[in-house]
Amino acid sequence: MSWHWRTIATVWLLAIVGAIVTGLLATSASALGWFGLTLAGCTLVTLGLQIATGTKEGYVKRVTLSIAGALVILVAATIVVALL
Repeated sequence: MSWHWRTIATVWLLAIVGAIVTGLLATSASALGWFGLTLAGCTLVTLGLQIATGTKEGYVKRVTLSIAGALVILVAATIVVALL
């Protein structure tokens, strides 16, 4: 795994941890807001990590993969919480 994929996987892991914590601690009425805040945090971490790499080539692709992956994870978690 190249170091670019590690930065992407870090954001996905953050989304998974945020989804689990939100699912366990938030009420069903407030869960949607917390999932939104988790996505916002993932976005900020993504931008910070990708800027910190200092590599221009593939920047948009890496940011897109990070945020899209986090979004898919959080949508799945939202569906699970909504069904419970």
